[in-house]
Amino acid sequence: MTNEDLFKALSSPMRLKILKKISDKEMHISGLARELAISVPVTAKHVKILENVGLINKKIFGNTHILSIKITNLEKMFEPFIKESSIKINKQKSLFEALNQIPGIEIKKFGKHQYIKSIDNDDGYYIYEVDGKLPKEPIDEYKIDKNITLDLKKITTVNKKKIRVKIKK
Repeated sequence: MTNEDLFKALSSPMRLKILKKISDKEMHISGLARELAISVPVTAKHVKILENVGLINKKIFGNTHILSIKITNLEKMFEPFIKESSIKINKQKSLFEALNQIPGIEIKKFGKHQYIKSIDNDDGYYIYEVDGKLPKEPIDEYKIDKNITLDLKKITTVNKKKIRVKIKK
């Protein structure tokens, strides 16, 4: 699967509706077709495209196909846009000492700990992963003892529900 395939799969309004419908719950393919007011064969074609790019899990029980969403591949879609850096640091130095070598990372002290305030002037709350795992130590206490890959991730809000509140007449 390439990002081009993924973007092509997401370019269809109907496929976006399918992802939205199954984002909260697993659905049977015929129930999904009914809710979308399209035929089962058309639904199956759209589902196959989404399945081929890894956005849908399909469980098959006889003739029954149960669909669920696979969010992790949506996140992978943005990996080509991640800015990468490479730095060298002495063993047993903290991650913050490594981050101080990278321009654009602003660090702030809060109480006895430090945290990342912004990256490239993008203020927010950031978490970090070392080799794909969340460490237990605060970032300013994490000591480096081997080569690692550090991922800095901004915590962003994702709308889960939109509620329109209207005034009664």
